[in-house]
Amino acid sequence: MPLDDATSDAGSTAEANAARRSLRWMGVLLLLVAIVIVVTGLVMRRAQSNVLRERAEALAIPTVVARPPTRAGSASALALPARIEAWSRAPIYARVSGYLKRWTADIGTPVKADQLLAEIETPELDQQQLQAQAELNTARTNAAVAATTAARWRSLLPSDSVSRQEVEEKSGDLAAKQSQVKALQANLERTQALKRFARLTAPFDGVITARNTDVGALVSVGGAPGSELFVVSDTSRLRVYVSVPQAYVAMLKPGAAAQLSVPERPGQTWAATLLSTAGAINAGSGAMLVQLTVDNAGAELLPGGFANVAFDLPRNAGALSIPPGALIFDQAGLRVATVGADDRVVFKSVTVARDLGSSIELAAGLLPTDRVIENPPDGIQEGDRVKVAPLAPIGNGRNL
Repeated sequence: MPLDDATSDAGSTAEANAARRSLRWMGVLLLLVAIVIVVTGLVMRRAQSNVLRERAEALAIPTVVARPPTRAGSASALALPARIEAWSRAPIYARVSGYLKRWTADIGTPVKADQLLAEIETPELDQQQLQAQAELNTARTNAAVAATTAARWRSLLPSDSVSRQEVEEKSGDLAAKQSQVKALQANLERTQALKRFARLTAPFDGVITARNTDVGALVSVGGAPGSELFVVSDTSRLRVYVSVPQAYVAMLKPGAAAQLSVPERPGQTWAATLLSTAGAINAGSGAMLVQLTVDNAGAELLPGGFANVAFDLPRNAGALSIPPGALIFDQAGLRVATVGADDRVVFKSVTVARDLGSSIELAAGLLPTDRVIENPPDGIQEGDRVKVAPLAPIGNGRNL
């Protein structure tokens, strides 16, 4: 073999070996890069998984607003719905039948006592009155004849011209005729009294609040609700009726002051005074009916309307108050959820003294240092861990 050919073959083999080594190193390098990428990905996924788990665990802990119970002040307002009624209200019914001849007072008209409201035409009653008068006249004539006869027979008795029995019969007939006169006289006076009811008058000073008839209407004797011809109401003073829950009954005495407001006059109040109480609890509502009086000289309040009444009640200065949403009522009774020193839930049984609407006054069960959870989440259990949200400062920097 020539020398040049041998040298060429040796060079080719060396180049081939070098190429194969380069490929091996390149494969090893690629494998190392792949391993690094895989390991890096696994590490990053594990780190992300840990972050997600920690975030999920953090989100699983509910955030609550917790604050110590507040101390009750020296007084509190008890606001209750009420209804307003006229001081005096008189439905005017017909006592005689007939047709309405005329009326003189419409709704809203102020009237005085004994003022004429309407007149009723009573043709049947007029005829009854004439008949009663005629019967009375006949009875009086008969009684006069019986009196003359009895006197004549008594004068004949001493001469024995008539018997004593006949005299007594004539005297008895006279007594019967006189009794008949009295009966017919009473019947005539009855019809005359009924005739006076044909004039409807106001029983007291007031205002006409209803008129349910008109000229020519047939009027019948009645007393059923809805059949009244007029309604007269004295609205110079008003009665206010409030149903007070049993828990507050002992705090209200006659003479107690209250503030009354009505929805049609926002921002305006009237002074009311407790007049009397029913003295018994209604078994259906668990409340006692209380009557107040309020002056209505300006006619600003309307009878029959809705009102709100606020009583100023004494409050126990040592009592603690919580928001109404903090109460939990379940099979364990009435409780509140508090946050312990380790930020875990602790339930405490409480006793309610008074429900003041915007707050609940407690008689027992809490300490002033307890952190009460407002509006506890559904399903919260004893020992659950919670996160307490920071309280926002207001006004002078005090926490709510």
